[in-house]
Amino acid sequence: MSNVDTSVDICGVEFKNPVIAASGTFGFGQEFNSIYPVKELGGICTKGLTFHKKNGNNGVRIHETRAGMMNSVGLQNPGIDEFINVEFPKMKKLGTNIIANLGGNNLEDYIEGVKKLNKIDVDIVELNISCPNVKEGGMAFGIKSETAYKVVSEVRKCCEKPLLVKLSPNAEDIVDMALKCEKAGADGLSLVNTFKAMAIDIRSAKPVFDNVFAGLSGPCIKPIALRMVYEVCKNVSIPVIGMGGIENYEDAIEFLMAGATAIQVGTSNFSNPYACLDIIKDIEKYMIKNKIGSLKEIKLNA
Repeated sequence: MSNVDTSVDICGVEFKNPVIAASGTFGFGQEFNSIYPVKELGGICTKGLTFHKKNGNNGVRIHETRAGMMNSVGLQNPGIDEFINVEFPKMKKLGTNIIANLGGNNLEDYIEGVKKLNKIDVDIVELNISCPNVKEGGMAFGIKSETAYKVVSEVRKCCEKPLLVKLSPNAEDIVDMALKCEKAGADGLSLVNTFKAMAIDIRSAKPVFDNVFAGLSGPCIKPIALRMVYEVCKNVSIPVIGMGGIENYEDAIEFLMAGATAIQVGTSNFSNPYACLDIIKDIEKYMIKNKIGSLKEIKLNA
């Protein structure tokens, strides 16, 4: 056992370490728990949950690109009721913090979803405002700051859990978006979600994805994600969870130095199932080597 303190406080909830499995890349934790004890993680962020069950998108869902991955899964999930009745009891036995990622196609979906999550012992709700607002022609809630402010304000009124808001890098102004969410009552922020991207199959001369566009993630987005996290951390007073292309402890330390309180690991879980565990162990080694007693001591010298 090392004598370094890797614990972090996120919105009043203590995490044993700053490494959280990102939404949509870790399922509900059961598959990974057959590989290693996921109780070692700081936390798990659930698959994106919607009020009603979703089967997801048709056609190609995953497409590899240089130094990254594109996905158009379409928030396939069992719906909140089945999550509460079937998946959540199993997740509780895993022995780590649980963040429930909540999506919705309209404000009513978010509100009704939060009301259901209030009744169970999830630690934090992560509001995914990258979802398309079907009542406004499909534009994501997380593009325009004023729209995000309205959604977060209304959800805050009925959310009895600490509330994280997950920001899209496709926002018109990421810093203004973050400030508006903080003003609306968010307890913390997580960023960034995937970048809007595209791939074309030159053999068929058609887009790879049925929906034409997809979400880009992986190492290729890390420098941009890091910049956005740095900018947001400089301007808000609430905790920030950084993500975007984190593959190893060095990436994680960069995000912490940029001001993030914790990090989420996503795409790397596909290429290396032990990614989260490796990062935790290597952060501890880094702290011991550099005589750092607590993560609070990790600062950017700038």
